[in-house]
Amino acid sequence: MGTLAYIINRERSEVLLIHRNQRSHDEHLGKWNGLGGKLETHEDIASGIRREIREEAGIEVTSMTIRGTISWPGFGPNGEDWFSPLFLIDGWLGDPRSSNHEGDLEWISLERILQACHPDQQLREDAALPMWEGDRYFLPLVFDNDPRPFHGVMPYSNGQPTSWTFERW
Repeated sequence: MGTLAYIINRERSEVLLIHRNQRSHDEHLGKWNGLGGKLETHEDIASGIRREIREEAGIEVTSMTIRGTISWPGFGPNGEDWFSPLFLIDGWLGDPRSSNHEGDLEWISLERILQACHPDQQLREDAALPMWEGDRYFLPLVFDNDPRPFHGVMPYSNGQPTSWTFERW
């Protein structure tokens, strides 16, 4: 079980992402992603994401909303199943660091992120945003204005999503 969060600066319409570019053995190498990680034993999801954000970005979360959950059967490097709540963080104390042991942290415009979610759209090379193929399906739901959380399933095979279904309630 993991956690995943997207830190948004609503005034600037920017999202803090990590460019996973520090560890050559990282299965996420070269991809842009939200922040988060594995839950520790006896840790609830809210405490877990606050800890991960503190460790990865050096800030203290003061306001967050759960936007949904996703089950990723077959996603792990050895085909293991993953499940994760997804959070939108819009309040924190401190200044996010610019990098950590996994990669560089950078504020990316929300518009650029949402454009990257449309694989049929031709982006300029400098506007491309390498991410997991499956992120393109759920990221619009993380940032939309529907207050209902979404709950999705995205099976993976050989590093690629094979389907995507979700519901909101």
